[in-house]
Amino acid sequence: MSHQVFSQSENIFGYKDLKVKLYYTAAWLTTYVGIEYSEQIDPEDFDGVEADNIMEKLSKILQPGFLTNIDTFVASLDKEPSFEPYGELKHSFKVTNRETNKERTYEIYYCSTLMTKFINYHERLQTFLLWYIDGASFIDVDDSKWQFFVVYEKYMNSGQPMYSVAGYTTVYEYYAYPTHVRPRISQVLVLPPHQKQGICTHLINTIYDHYKGDATVLDITVEDPTEEFQTVRDFVDACRCAALPAFRPDCLQQGFSELMAQQARESSRINKKQARRVYEILRLKETNMNDKMDYQNYRINVKRRLNIPFQKEQAYFNKMSKALKPEELQSAVSLNSIGQRTEKLEKLYKELEEQYLLVLKRIKREAVL
Repeated sequence: MSHQVFSQSENIFGYKDLKVKLYYTAAWLTTYVGIEYSEQIDPEDFDGVEADNIMEKLSKILQPGFLTNIDTFVASLDKEPSFEPYGELKHSFKVTNRETNKERTYEIYYCSTLMTKFINYHERLQTFLLWYIDGASFIDVDDSKWQFFVVYEKYMNSGQPMYSVAGYTTVYEYYAYPTHVRPRISQVLVLPPHQKQGICTHLINTIYDHYKGDATVLDITVEDPTEEFQTVRDFVDACRCAALPAFRPDCLQQGFSELMAQQARESSRINKKQARRVYEILRLKETNMNDKMDYQNYRINVKRRLNIPFQKEQAYFNKMSKALKPEELQSAVSLNSIGQRTEKLEKLYKELEEQYLLVLKRIKREAVL
């Protein structure tokens, strides 16, 4: 996502054979910037326009004190074995690569803005956001409502345990009337060398476990989730709710209930909107899609929920139509035809079903492993 540092075109002007090297050490995140090129433009040949100042642009996002000498950077590697994760260890897990059969160990630590040393470290950690998350921005660490969950890979090097940053999540604890808080998962990042290891699943579960015993926490929300993150979230929530009494197969056939919402919130602080989505996923799991009546009943149940915004829109239209002129009313009627709404509703349902089937596919796969 280099356009967030340079330009929307992702071009750097004024150099030939340009290479910008940005290195981080795995644990301390000591940073090196190297710039190489074979030729730089002469402003006199371009009406006084100078080449882009690369170092100046990078200096705006990197922590002050980054290195520009490669030998000094290499020497800093000797410090790596001394690194110990900040904060409180919340969860550790092992992952085995099915292709290589190699086992990897990960640990998740909880940190807050009150940890001064971590906040200094976070200045280097947060720079990854701008490279991997479109629209990302740095947070205000002076706000004590920000919380952090950082993942490290723990590995052995010459018999000594060492760490490599794998990713992290930020959570903002919003106030909820009258005396509660509503944590919102904000930014979630897993670095490329550690993706496809189930880390995001463990992060979400760790956040739930961290907050579920806190009586002041109302429920947990997510800020503008991507489709990929929502799929992981659905998987985690469906697995957690499937073990609850209210989500038994026989209960699912009776429709979504307040008891489902209550148990989802009490057990994992899952909010009501997401609990309804989980209900639909688990009910689809129990639905025989080859049985015409069973499948039809499921679709009708989901479409009733999807149709609510259309019903509200229709009610508003009916109210406003009394004030419209005949020609305006005719135009509005054509835009709000039953056929158009039915077509849009069917499209929404199909998109949703595809998402649910992806979640169920993973649930089935994980059950086999």
